[in-house]
Amino acid sequence: MAEPAHAFCGFYVSGADAKLFNNATQVVLMREGTRTVLSMQNNYQGPPENFAMVVPVPVVLQKENVKTLPRDVFSKIDQLDAPRLVEYWEQDPCGSGWDTRTGKGGGMARPAPAPAGAKHKAEDLGVTIEAKFTVGEYEIVILSAKDSTGLDTWLKQESYKIPDGSEPYFRPYVQSGSKFFVARVDVKKVTFEKKENGQEMATLSPLRFHYDTETFSLPVRLGLVNSGGTQDLIVHILAKNQRYETANYPAVTIPTNLDVAENARSSFGAFYASLFDRTLEKNPKAVVTEYSWDATTCDPCPGPTLNGNDLATLGADALPDAKPPMKMQGPGGGGAPPQPMPPSRPIRVRMPPGMFGFTLTRLHARYSKDTLGEDLVFKAAPPIAGGRENRSADGTLEHGAVSSPVNNFQGRYAIRHPWGGPITCKEPKRGIWGGPPAYVKAEQGGSPKPALDLAFAKRDAKLPEFLRAEVPELGIKGEGVAVSSHAPPSSSATAAADGAPASSSEVVPIEAPKKTACGCQSASTSDLAGGASLVFLAGMFVRRRRR
Repeated sequence: MAEPAHAFCGFYVSGADAKLFNNATQVVLMREGTRTVLSMQNNYQGPPENFAMVVPVPVVLQKENVKTLPRDVFSKIDQLDAPRLVEYWEQDPCGSGWDTRTGKGGGMARPAPAPAGAKHKAEDLGVTIEAKFTVGEYEIVILSAKDSTGLDTWLKQESYKIPDGSEPYFRPYVQSGSKFFVARVDVKKVTFEKKENGQEMATLSPLRFHYDTETFSLPVRLGLVNSGGTQDLIVHILAKNQRYETANYPAVTIPTNLDVAENARSSFGAFYASLFDRTLEKNPKAVVTEYSWDATTCDPCPGPTLNGNDLATLGADALPDAKPPMKMQGPGGGGAPPQPMPPSRPIRVRMPPGMFGFTLTRLHARYSKDTLGEDLVFKAAPPIAGGRENRSADGTLEHGAVSSPVNNFQGRYAIRHPWGGPITCKEPKRGIWGGPPAYVKAEQGGSPKPALDLAFAKRDAKLPEFLRAEVPELGIKGEGVAVSSHAPPSSSATAAADGAPASSSEVVPIEAPKKTACGCQSASTSDLAGGASLVFLAGMFVRRRRR
């Protein structure tokens, strides 16, 4: 099992002489015009003493630009765009009436005094304190610096244990005119939990801030200061009807629509980590697109989609064309202006049209000091589709990413259970897939399963043992065992129509399924409910498809 991957755009500093790690971070970037809204959630691992985060930012931030957020919105977006495992059951080829719809299937503590000796003033070191304010458990200072050595010295004399060799990592940001966001954390406002390995871990309030800059990029080099080795970076980008990919690193899409063996159900994280690692092996230094879809829809959905409140929380309310929501009285509305309401009356909020039409793109990178040369720069990219149940005329399932009028791409992997019951008609229709039949127990599958916490997944899985077919772009031949067939409880009876196969043991070729409007064939849309960390990087940085 590989060491846990630690990722962070900036780095941690502390009053204690101890190693600090950020080991699970999510970053959401929202972009419109030159406006970037950066939201990040992270965990901190280290001693329960005062510590701080240092992150480069392109401009001087003011208090009104910074806020804390609720944690649940990050879990929601991570689940929505994560790679997913689904399970499909072949429907009765004779349509004999088996019910497939009902189955389940206190105050801020101060750092210790500086070591004895002459203490240089900030201005003597070329360091300027541009702004100071407090948000939640964070005491924030925005710094500018004329010299990276001066910045390094200032932080050290403020009693923070800067990792050795940090100055070269500061240098390019100082030279480019970046500012430095220093968020000191008041441990009295943070809950620490002891993990099984004995380490103390704190879960910090998510932070969000916005700024304007011509370049849409993400500074990640400074995060290598705290690097414990290989780092995983997952970036969720929300933009109006627009997908993004990296401009200065190879951009590839994850292989998708792969049929897998049943062992993928219990080891989906390990399977996907191996698939991702093999993709990087074939495409060194690439940043991989794992998802690009309208943020308010999905198919299949491993969790709820984003609503107007979620988008506002993540920054839609700070975009140039954002308008304040209209407060409504009771169930009515109409075009009348809102009226004052008694305190006892409930208030509903109608989200303006500007809160919708966002494309959600998930980018995944895994890097080390040896493979990361520069910060990530993003560019607009054309729409793509893939990872759906669309088949060609000969019955072949679509594979990989293809050009599309709208973004409908996802990493999707399927366990398929062929029909194993009696076939009692002369012209059976094979290859019609849907949700679990009524006689399938719920624990056998039925809900899409997302691959989460990938930075901590085991990376010793043998990929061919999961795959049931060749993946040419990765040079892998599938060796996965056949997936079990399914049959209704009465399949032991061998009733058959004249000329029809007499038992389920006979092999019947699967025909090419007929297309429906959604690109798949099933008894109903609901039948296809298949079974499926960087702190923030303070950086520069759809059409809706409804079924």
